[in-house]
Amino acid sequence: RSPAASPQALEDQYSPSRWSPRLDRDTIIDAHLAVTAAGGERGAPEEGLRSVPRPRAPPPPPAGTERARASAQTLLHVPYGNGDGEKLDIYFPTDPSETFPVLVYIHGGYWQCLSKDDSGFAAPPLVSQGVAVVAVGYEIAPKGRCRPAEAAASCVAQCPPRLPFALCLGHMDAMVLQVRRSLVFLVERYPRIRGIYLCGHSAGAHLAAMVLSTDWTEFQVVPDIKGAVLVSGVYDLEPILHTYVNDALNMSREVAQRNSPMRCVTPAVPAACEVLVAVAQHDSPEFRRQSQEYSQALRAAGWSVSLLDLAGVDHFDVIEKLSEDSYVLTQVGRRAVPRQ
Repeated sequence: RSPAASPQALEDQYSPSRWSPRLDRDTIIDAHLAVTAAGGERGAPEEGLRSVPRPRAPPPPPAGTERARASAQTLLHVPYGNGDGEKLDIYFPTDPSETFPVLVYIHGGYWQCLSKDDSGFAAPPLVSQGVAVVAVGYEIAPKGRCRPAEAAASCVAQCPPRLPFALCLGHMDAMVLQVRRSLVFLVERYPRIRGIYLCGHSAGAHLAAMVLSTDWTEFQVVPDIKGAVLVSGVYDLEPILHTYVNDALNMSREVAQRNSPMRCVTPAVPAACEVLVAVAQHDSPEFRRQSQEYSQALRAAGWSVSLLDLAGVDHFDVIEKLSEDSYVLTQVGRRAVPRQ
């Protein structure tokens, strides 16, 4: 499906650090991490890493997350499953009413780095407006792969009834399942929620898009998803099978196909949520193509969808700026998630 067919072309197209005009590809990741560590009003480290990071002690949460945790009423590391990564951070509204809307933020990192602890930067502009923010953790690759000894004890126990057991055994299958289950947990645990809004960046946008294709009868719960903001996402996984991204994911073609939102678009139901597909001006042509084609596929299936092309930003600062009140995507998000 991808016009960038050669291996080297695919490597470049799916290396977000290759396309930023601000810094060269060898320094933009470090600069991105430095912005986060410096405590500026910008957010989470994102993809572009071309090798496995050197072993090191777990870093503290970035300053943006620390600030958010200090300024809001929170519940941290709330387990929604038995896995080490199956936890949520919940940032409650400054002035919670009897009910409140929730924005669920799903981090990126090419499904193999970052965590919910890098995601609190997105909370302050919304909690001050009466919106709860939930940062979702999931088992990133290769941790998402169940070892044989764990399969019977863990995977079977966590899978909803009638869900094929084999889905628990691949990392991408597991991550998609975990994000879906996190929403089921929220609905069952917090009856005061009045509408769920999804926001995902890059790999997180892919996972949020897979949530939109969920058959909730398997879970016996139907979350009231009213909107989704998908930022610089990947919606067709097949092109990345032959890139460095798949070194950790180890996806087969079958796994990539069944976890590609482009292939899983379902007809819109009455009162289906509104979807905003956002892409950065300096995302690669492949990221931009995928955003355009996915928005077209949703529209063809009857979904209410808008495509937002954000000028002057790249794959990294398109999400870094989300904590800035004046940023256009922050303003769009505030309008999309009505306060109580």
